[in-house]
Amino acid sequence: MKTIVVIPARYKSSRFPGKPLVPLLGKPMILWVAELSAKAVGEDSVYVATDDNRIASVVKEAGFQVAMTSDQALTGTDRLAEVAAQVDADIYVNVQGDEPLVAPQDIRKAIEEKQRYSDQVINGYCALSSDEDPSSVNIPKVIFTEKKQMIYMSRQALPGVKNPKDMPEKYYKQVCIYAFNRQELLDYGHFGRKSLIEQSEDIEILRFLEWNQSVRMFETQPGSLAVDVPEDVAKVEAALKVQLEKEG
Repeated sequence: MKTIVVIPARYKSSRFPGKPLVPLLGKPMILWVAELSAKAVGEDSVYVATDDNRIASVVKEAGFQVAMTSDQALTGTDRLAEVAAQVDADIYVNVQGDEPLVAPQDIRKAIEEKQRYSDQVINGYCALSSDEDPSSVNIPKVIFTEKKQMIYMSRQALPGVKNPKDMPEKYYKQVCIYAFNRQELLDYGHFGRKSLIEQSEDIEILRFLEWNQSVRMFETQPGSLAVDVPEDVAKVEAALKVQLEKEG
């Protein structure tokens, strides 16, 4: 089966303009993500989807493929839907461009899950670390059934509790590795707008709930860190240094 990784990257982030090109230890963040994705699927199967020539230039110079998309894409998944209309593949893996610590083995795990559950959208999750606040609106939290079917995702703490004694032992957060087939992406793009709950939560995967598309969660390695706002850069750089030291 033909599998490609698509990394959506836009320059005009409302919370952090120019985020894909922010240097992390001297290298643009988008290249950290592309290089790690290439370890999972090979360099020729990695595409960066962008509407910005500055990002495209950096990516091409590093030897990766670029899929130019419109500046009207509402979300990263809409950007993937545009790529699906251009590039024919069996499995499209969305790896977020602000996850420079993504583990290649988790990308491969997403692919394996999609091969096993071909009629379901696949999305990663892991437990929140002790220094992450479940009430932070910058972290999408997720709840799912015992069979790993997503129930809901929110920027509020999930699950909610009536009595403090019933607080869960762990909270879980979304890890932005997704796997889709072509039709799932085309259906997403054809919806043509953000759904009401998607708009309220600002979490794009919630759109799939509108037509009862099943979303299956799979557990990734802990330690995922995303660059959502400028204040995240220092802690992500520190984590990258630790990772590089481990690799020798």
